[in-house]
Amino acid sequence: MTVQDLPALNASLNALATVFLVAGWVLIRQRKREAHRACMLAAFAVSTAFLTSYLVYHYNVGSVRFQQQGLIRTVYLTILFTHIVLAIVIVPLIFMSLSRALSARFDQHRRIARWTMPLWLYVSVTGVVVYVMLYQM
Repeated sequence: MTVQDLPALNASLNALATVFLVAGWVLIRQRKREAHRACMLAAFAVSTAFLTSYLVYHYNVGSVRFQQQGLIRTVYLTILFTHIVLAIVIVPLIFMSLSRALSARFDQHRRIARWTMPLWLYVSVTGVVVYVMLYQM
């Protein structure tokens, strides 16, 4: 694997995080707490692997410019902007949610997880969208 392979790996890790997040949400709705816990820890691990790979890639390659012009560029930049802002916001929310769950403060966990889950899901999905738009179009 080379540095040039990392964007595809990153998109795959984001997609996998999405799967774990959705599965975790379904499982907690079914009151399957242990399975929910396993999915959410897996989502955290996959997202951590993504962040590591993302940082390695951009350390080596730098910024990658979107080449297309017109309306598609505006769409891309809008998605990218919201993705970046929410990716920054989501990090402390994930740690707070995880910390509260692991310390069995479930009422506090639920309060923050109601915000964390949809934002984390949005960041994971838009990460894949950004990859497709930047590297596959």
